[in-house]
Amino acid sequence: MSTIVMNRPLDNPGPTHLPIEPVQRTAAKTVGFLYLFAMAISIFGESVRGRLILPHDAVHTASSIAASEALFRLSIVGDLIIYVCDIVLFWGLYVILKHVSKDVALLAVFFRLVETAILGVTTLTAFIALRFLSGADYLKVVDTAQLQALARGFLSVYGIGLSVGFVFLGLGSAVFSYLWLKSRYIPRGLAWLGIFGSLLMATMSLVTMVFPVVWDRVGMAYMIPMGLYEIGLGFWLLIKGIKAPTPQRA
Repeated sequence: MSTIVMNRPLDNPGPTHLPIEPVQRTAAKTVGFLYLFAMAISIFGESVRGRLILPHDAVHTASSIAASEALFRLSIVGDLIIYVCDIVLFWGLYVILKHVSKDVALLAVFFRLVETAILGVTTLTAFIALRFLSGADYLKVVDTAQLQALARGFLSVYGIGLSVGFVFLGLGSAVFSYLWLKSRYIPRGLAWLGIFGSLLMATMSLVTMVFPVVWDRVGMAYMIPMGLYEIGLGFWLLIKGIKAPTPQRA
């Protein structure tokens, strides 16, 4: 009888009762740093584009980019750096959260990888816009105003591509946030903010595709909860790290 009792598995101990491995702690610090680092680059890029790309004004947009071409190119390179950081970040999140559910963590990684692929391709449209404004000899057969309009059109496609990528970003982030909630490695309030902010981003990105007027009215305001979550999570993981949850009493 005692042998049977000793060999019987524990009653659903749950993945969150497993001890935290050193690689998880290292991954948590890495993820925290990358959230903050990528956010800083993203803010820089958005500030540059917000200053140079003027809505519904191809002429002034073209002249602004021409006058600050190096800065505009730097913002594009910043995007590429973010995508590289994101891939490492996805790996870190998977290492931490696969102990909660490996299959669900993989689903989140796939969502985020699709996002990164879309945004990477979208970045090419910014380079196409720069090519139209380059003044190359083979473009002189086309009227300047037409080239400026084409450049502004590709920059608009760039914005739409970001919205498409943000749908997958929101979905992947929501799944990761769900795993954070189940793991109890971070405060529950922060995890719930992640779920809310992520789903809001995905939903509003879809809404602005169907009703562009919504973007004109709210702009990027709907991304604020997501931004607060990523900044909060970044600081928490970098400073506090992850903490083994206390087993709940039956």
